[in-house]
Amino acid sequence: PCAVAALVALSFSGAIGLTFLMLGCALEYYGVYWPLFVLIFYFICPIPHFIARRVSDDSDAASSACRELAYFFTTGIVVSAFGFPIILARVEAIKWGACGLVLAGNAVIFLTILGFFLVFGRGDDFSWEQW
Repeated sequence: PCAVAALVALSFSGAIGLTFLMLGCALEYYGVYWPLFVLIFYFICPIPHFIARRVSDDSDAASSACRELAYFFTTGIVVSAFGFPIILARVEAIKWGACGLVLAGNAVIFLTILGFFLVFGRGDDFSWEQW
């Protein structure tokens, strides 16, 4: 019951984040779809975590080099996702209002991804590995 409510809340927040992203692209005043390339960052963001989880055998260790490297790569992906619309707005490929909407969408989506791993990444009876 609690996991189902968490899944519904996470899907709702993901929909809100994608709505911000689409508003930054599809509103007639903005009308440029370059910010949709940020979707690539959304898809590749969890990959370092998945690789580190698969490679590292000792989940009880406080820190491992593989896990720290995964955090580093994930941080680089997230920072790039926030920097991409700012660069697009700076070179005037998109308007600053669209940049703001995309940045708001980024914040919501990345918090949703973080929430997914906090809720379903504990490794107890109900985890993301079952999906």
